Order: sequence, then structure tokens, then C-alpha cells
Amino acid sequence: MASANSADRRTAEQQAQSQPPEPQYLPPSVQGAVKILVTGPFGVGKTTLVGALSEITPLRTEETMTAASAGIDDLTGRPGKTTTTVALDFGRITLNSRLALYLFGTPGQQRFWPLWDDLSRGALGAIAMVDLRRPDEAFDVLGRLEEQRIPFAVAVNTFPDTPSYPEEELRSALDLLPEVPILYCDARDRRAAYDLLIDFVDHLHSTAVLELQR
Repeated sequence: MASANSADRRTAEQQAQSQPPEPQYLPPSVQGAVKILVTGPFGVGKTTLVGALSEITPLRTEETMTAASAGIDDLTGRPGKTTTTVALDFGRITLNSRLALYLFGTPGQQRFWPLWDDLSRGALGAIAMVDLRRPDEAFDVLGRLEEQRIPFAVAVNTFPDTPSYPEEELRSALDLLPEVPILYCDARDRRAAYDLLIDFVDHLHSTAVLELQR
């Protein structure tokens, strides 16, 4: 039995050693970076999505919700929500040896919107997360993105009880322009989060190509 336990321990140690350590610093070869916002209303899953995508432990500025937020932050349908982002979430993906992608998650409540000007400066585009159980909460965020002329896609976070709507009905309800894509993902699923990001970057690239052809 002792021999078997020793063998299991050696196997576990070998597996741990074979896995590369989490990168903390950018390689010196990286010379450029792109910036993408992850935005949306309160409690829609922005922090979760940034955490799923980031190759490093994300920087989070979450604070515990207190009685002072009662009557201000609507917790209806969010029974497990105990913290809220008060400044930003930050994550990073090293795309290749020369290029990195920075993810900036914005606070959801309007009282933190003065931070938007700084967070959105230089952004290539934005992923606007939406909870279809409360689609009306997304209007202010979507309107602000349109005002700032930031290219964006709507990302529907698929909670277990998320209702299903035909795309045209959803597009009409959210008052989206035809060129705004509607994407779907479970923000807790790392693979789904990466698929969402790839589809969004493909959209930005296609849009840029069309602009150059005009």
C-alpha cells in the first residue's frame, strides 16, 4: 500500500512540474497591446467572464455590498450576490510573442459611470453582456456604447433559467442596429468564453476590412 501511495505521489508531482506556471509578466518580445471592454448592467457576469478569459489571476476591485446599497442596487433574481465591482476588473491574454490583449471589466451601476471615460479610452471594442431575464437593464449600457461610438457585440450570458427568444425578436427588443452581433455563452465556462471572444474579434476584423474597402 505504501509503495502504491508513493507512486501516486510521484505521478502527481510529475504532472504538476509538467504544467507551465501561470504567467505573471509579459514576455519582453511583446511590443503591442489591444484593449477590449467587458461591460453590462449590475450582476450580469462581467467579473466571471474576465476571470474565465484571463491567463493571469485577474485584478478585481470588488467590495462587499452593505446596507448602504439597499434600495439602490436591485438584488431581485440575484440571491447569491454579495459583492460588486467598484472600479474595474482587469485580465490579460498573451495572443502571441508580440501582442497582448487586455480585458477591462466596467462597473455596472450608473453611479460608477464617470470611470467609463478612462476605461474606454483606446478600446478596440466592447463585449456588452446581457441577462435575458432582465433585458431592460441593458438599455442604458447599450445606449452609452452607441454614444461613445465604441464597436460592440451583445453577449447573452446563459443562466440556467435564461428564456429563449428568436434573434429578430431579441434584436428588436434591445433596439440593436443590424451590424451588432448577438452572441451567446456561459460566462463560467472557459471554453465558451474563449469561443465568444474569438467570434467577437472576428466581427471586429470583418468590420475593419469592410471600412477599408469603402
